[in-house]
Amino acid sequence: MVRAYFALALAVAGIAWSAIFVRWAGVPGPVSAFYRVLTAGVVLFAWRGVRGPTRQVSRRAVWIAVAGGVCFALDLALWNTAVMRSQAAVASILGNNTPIFVGILTWIVFRRRPAARFWIGLALALAGCLLVLGATLNSGGGRGSLSGNLLAIAASAFFAAYMVATEHVRSSMDTLTFNAVTIAASVVSLLVVCVAMGMPLSGFTPRTWTALIALGLVSQLFAYYALVYALGHLPATITSVALLAQVPCTAMLAWLMLREPLTPAQIAGGAVVLAGIYVVNRGDDR
Repeated sequence: MVRAYFALALAVAGIAWSAIFVRWAGVPGPVSAFYRVLTAGVVLFAWRGVRGPTRQVSRRAVWIAVAGGVCFALDLALWNTAVMRSQAAVASILGNNTPIFVGILTWIVFRRRPAARFWIGLALALAGCLLVLGATLNSGGGRGSLSGNLLAIAASAFFAAYMVATEHVRSSMDTLTFNAVTIAASVVSLLVVCVAMGMPLSGFTPRTWTALIALGLVSQLFAYYALVYALGHLPATITSVALLAQVPCTAMLAWLMLREPLTPAQIAGGAVVLAGIYVVNRGDDR
């Protein structure tokens, strides 16, 4: 269990950098999303090949993993676009409505009603997100378009579906195999989106390529391998709320790397987010 929480902490650290890399890349959202999963996919496919055969996996589990990969692709395409249209911290906040959708999907799909502390902790975490959002808007920096905000919220719904799918099949599929299958589905899905929308996939500057590769290695390969490991040992309701820790982390990075303002109110909101995460994780016995 300690390893699972440590892996979750590593996942949060890696994901917090994603908005920074997306902004540095400066390309359309679906394009940066495509190269994010493609870069990670190259490593995962090679790793899967070197390790050789694994335990037999049911066709149903594979299709659920594929569906999770498609949902993840849509999450990245929408969220990356939101980051390009609004302030990084705002996109991170709105994109972290995932726990709401995870709680609802868990209740509907698994018939497992989240414990009372989940809702209490979630309320605290979301209140902290609202504090960060309000402080960001009041500072006058990066209000962002309405469409960007809506895209970030839609992205959180698709990410919730990915997390529920992950929890559902991780008991019958090892971490490496699951990551390889979902990444393959994401790569194909995003390639179709980019080609269909006529988006450029080449001719970028060295700075852009560096940001895209870093996005794939740090925020995808490293962070999501750790996240999938954590989801194999912790409930999605716990991990989804813990991922809210990326909100204050992203806000801090945006202040340091993008010169986006970080006010005392934003810091206070981040503290409330972390308090909510503590409440959800306290006394978890599942």
